[in-house]
Amino acid sequence: MNVKLKDICTINPKAPCLSDDLMVSFVPMTKVGEHGEFDPSDVKKCVDVKKGFTSFTNGDILFAKITPCMENGKGAIAISLKNGYGFGSTEFHVLRPDYTQVTSEWLYYLTSWSEFRRVAEKNMTGSAGQKRVPKLFLEKFEIDLPSLNEQKERTNILIKISKLIENRKQQLKQLDELVKARFVEMFGNVGTDEKSWRLARLGDVCKINPKKTDDTRLKSDLQVSFVPMPAVSEKGEIDSSEIKVYDEVKTGFTYFREDDVLFAKITPCMENGKGAVAKGLCNGIGFGSTEFHVLRPIENISNSYWIYAVTSFEQFRVDAASNMTGSAGQRRVPASFLESYRVSIPPIELQNEFANFVKQVDKSKFAVQKALDEAQTLFDSLMQQYFS
Repeated sequence: MNVKLKDICTINPKAPCLSDDLMVSFVPMTKVGEHGEFDPSDVKKCVDVKKGFTSFTNGDILFAKITPCMENGKGAIAISLKNGYGFGSTEFHVLRPDYTQVTSEWLYYLTSWSEFRRVAEKNMTGSAGQKRVPKLFLEKFEIDLPSLNEQKERTNILIKISKLIENRKQQLKQLDELVKARFVEMFGNVGTDEKSWRLARLGDVCKINPKKTDDTRLKSDLQVSFVPMPAVSEKGEIDSSEIKVYDEVKTGFTYFREDDVLFAKITPCMENGKGAVAKGLCNGIGFGSTEFHVLRPIENISNSYWIYAVTSFEQFRVDAASNMTGSAGQRRVPASFLESYRVSIPPIELQNEFANFVKQVDKSKFAVQKALDEAQTLFDSLMQQYFS
């Protein structure tokens, strides 16, 4: 049965008449996530929020209408509200289900569907940076509405897969934390000498931004990996699959080799943790963004996995941020910071032991990531099947 959204839910219902002293949940945009996360723990008196904020009740769907929150998927079902009521950002549209026709869960999954968001984006109004989805778009949006039983069956499946996806993500997070915990156990905290090894400059144990002039393999038609900034993640992943010939990249790009460590030097990439051990490079050579610093281990002194771990720790990034130079939005970590940063240097045997541990964890991460990808593919396929 084809219906318009306005026929099965009330869009932006009027605020209820509540006592000024009633305690209610306050939910700003920051307390709503991009995967249905919802935090109603902030509580205020109704008198403090009843004006200038959007009202909603348990079971309502919040839909972020402003760019980029809308495109990023911000939205949630309002649950566990203090006394059943909440107030929040005026940048939310509120959809209140007619429970005789539609469930909250079905409405949430519809409005979180990537195709729904894509069409909503096309219908945004306003100026750049302040574009919003108008209420009229929601009211007129047509959908094929299944029966309540079908809605419940479908959303139960989506909920189960969503939980599986979240569990896989938590497993990956725990594996990352395991590596950091192992580092501290073996070497102590970054920037300290808890194990009573010698402190030395990072520039004394690895080469910072080594030159390509010594690499005799670099011929005009040699195939190499090309690694732009988006090909490196905040979790140490690197996509080295893009291939170019040396002549295309020999000027204007940063040179590195297999097992070099890439460190994003520009804000906000640096603060977000972008960096990786260069792996899987075509012919063992890569070129990439000039916004990478390159750290090359010195044989028998340092190991790339140990160097990457040092540079990925939060304390190292905090210290790096405080030493950035340049203007707002274009601030960078200078090479001199890396050169002079003092670290405790463990024996190479221990570094290699740590590297072997990381490689074993990486195998586990690969298996979990594969399972996560499969679950996400299934979820996306079902969303397309259920709502198209």
